[in-house]
Amino acid sequence: MYRKLNNLAAGPTMTHTRSLPYDIDSAPARFAWAVTGSGHGLVESLEIAATLLPHVDLFLSRAAQEVLPLYQIDLAQLKQRFRVFRDNSASAVPVGMLYDETRYHTVVVAPATSNTVAKCAFGISDTLPTNMFAQAGKLGIPGIVFACDTQPVVVTKSPLDWVELRPRNIELDNVARLRQIDHCHVVCSLDELRAAIDARIADIRMPAPEAESTCTSA
Repeated sequence: MYRKLNNLAAGPTMTHTRSLPYDIDSAPARFAWAVTGSGHGLVESLEIAATLLPHVDLFLSRAAQEVLPLYQIDLAQLKQRFRVFRDNSASAVPVGMLYDETRYHTVVVAPATSNTVAKCAFGISDTLPTNMFAQAGKLGIPGIVFACDTQPVVVTKSPLDWVELRPRNIELDNVARLRQIDHCHVVCSLDELRAAIDARIADIRMPAPEAESTCTSA
């Protein structure tokens, strides 16, 4: 059921914080969660991200910043819960944080528009999410992409009402192409996104912290 995140400052409804297999204070590596301009699964994707707090940061494209208020999501409230990075530079400056291997172990793009999927599939990186995805791949950091246009018929919630969309062959072909990209796991539903996050958490194996040392991500 569609739910508004009006009370995000106090925590989204029906979510819980996950217990990750490492101590956030001694091992700061976390999820980098990029949000694009898609409304499909937007509310639910942010709710899933919130279950990872405080082990997740948000990276918003300019399109995402435009779409959030259309779905009654207030950026100020997001900032009260998440550390938020915005697409305010031509060179996607926040991407540089991926070069610190102790900072992020996984990049998630959810939800991902068909435009973002096409760019990622063809190696184009001209937005914050597509730059995050590209640089993560070059660094061998696993990426999870929740692609929106993956079925012949997609029923989605617009700002006004539910609508039925029929992705073209080119959108479906781009999803197939994206599946071939190194270090990329494409998911096609919210259930698959949750499963991919759970699997990634299970894969993370952080060494126990030692005196005067800092843990790094696996």
